[in-house]
Amino acid sequence: MSAGITAEPTPEVQPRKKFEFPGAVTVLAIVMVLVWIAALFIPAGRFGTDADGAPIPGTFEEVSAPLSWWERIQQLILAPVNGLYGVQDLTTGFVDPDNLGRLFGSVGVVLFIMALGAFISVSFATRSLEVAVGRLGARLRDKAWLLIAVIMVLFSVLGTTMGFSVETFGFYALVIPLMLALGYDRMVAAATIIVGALVGNMASTVNPFSIGVASGEAGVSIGDGIVLRFILWIVLTAVAVAFVLRYAARVRRDPAASIVGFGEEPDPDDEADSALDERLSTTQKWVLAITGFTFALMIFSVIPWSAIFGATTGPAEYDQYHETLTEPYWFELNWWFPQLAMLFIIAAIIVGVVARMGEKQTVSLITRGAGDMVGPAIVILLARGVSVIMTNTQTLDTVLNAMEQLVDGAAAGVFAILVMLVNIPLAVLIPSSSGHATLAMPLLAPLGDFAGVSRALVITAFQMGHGLTMLIAPTNVVVVGGLAMAKVGYDKYLRFIWPLIAVNFVIVCVVLAIAAVVD
Repeated sequence: MSAGITAEPTPEVQPRKKFEFPGAVTVLAIVMVLVWIAALFIPAGRFGTDADGAPIPGTFEEVSAPLSWWERIQQLILAPVNGLYGVQDLTTGFVDPDNLGRLFGSVGVVLFIMALGAFISVSFATRSLEVAVGRLGARLRDKAWLLIAVIMVLFSVLGTTMGFSVETFGFYALVIPLMLALGYDRMVAAATIIVGALVGNMASTVNPFSIGVASGEAGVSIGDGIVLRFILWIVLTAVAVAFVLRYAARVRRDPAASIVGFGEEPDPDDEADSALDERLSTTQKWVLAITGFTFALMIFSVIPWSAIFGATTGPAEYDQYHETLTEPYWFELNWWFPQLAMLFIIAAIIVGVVARMGEKQTVSLITRGAGDMVGPAIVILLARGVSVIMTNTQTLDTVLNAMEQLVDGAAAGVFAILVMLVNIPLAVLIPSSSGHATLAMPLLAPLGDFAGVSRALVITAFQMGHGLTMLIAPTNVVVVGGLAMAKVGYDKYLRFIWPLIAVNFVIVCVVLAIAAVVD
């Protein structure tokens, strides 16, 4: 190098940014836009309906697009608003915030989780749950797996009998700190709740809001096919529990194996040990008693006891009204989101009084807790907005007609599997099992007659397709809302759950094919 000439400094190379999967709100916004784009190219259509509003096979016809280009733009813009408090016109079926009719949006769910957030904020301020969970975690350290299994089986039983799913939002405040105290990660906590409840829903046996509605639309008894569904429930629940326990054991043995990581969480061992030395005060014991009573009352109040024991079939709208055709027993409360929201608000106030917090601190904690749930609330209303777009563009019936054409004329074994498969995309668009059954079963049940497959098996195949999809559907508020509350990324959840989905898919296909041939 010549004298006096200095080398120019090498420009600093900026490290390439690692791709990060978008959050739940962004994922749902993207899904909503993609569904809106698809609706631009899917022709509008409709089926003729009977007196109950169920579609009649063979009556599908394409119709002119009900919305102009500008009106479709408005639908995309208003989808989140409609997803929150859109009202469906009872004559036209159109969803709009200014309509008179029945509530279509998810404002009830949103209010419920905000009330839950308020209760969590007030009760956690007393440290009663923290101390109790720490002590329980220390005592169960050698049998932690049993706690996971019991919770999952309990939620699965509630799911298979009465469609217990969105009610699980109330349990994250209890399960998450408990699992962290036991040395598990947030994925274990989320999976214990989500997988436990949704596998039970997938293998519904007498759930009046899925099997009951489907049986009513197909014209068979809710008890038809219950033996097969019970066998599937046992197998699928056992597989799900084993799957979650396997991951939980691996994470507890080696924290580096965690898909979500432990972040800045305190060392579970230290937390448990310190809590073991701390005794519950009288006030904290009262707060725990109030908490236990509140959650027990929530479960009791939403179970449709008469529909389960009476085994009555017929239409119901689980997401909106939680009603059945059966006359309720005298002790049934038939509560749903409005009552449950006020249950948690009242419980929060009672805790504030018992803990002598004073008016200002209690109100401040309630406000802060409700605000903490705004993120999950946005996720829920976006998920509902997807269904609004498909409803208002009248493209749902077109998708349904494509399903009908696909399964028509197939052999028995193939038909049963196809029924499951064709219901998967429809389940993404209609997460409500009762709404899905009301649309699909009047068309699929008669086709089963021609394929030599009993209507009870068609119902089971439909339920398997819907339930399998609900485990991962980004439009299912139980998944996306639960993950948001557990602070688990949707991409990480997919990475965790896909082996279970694959195993369940194989099990269901084999069982359905054999059942169709033997039927």
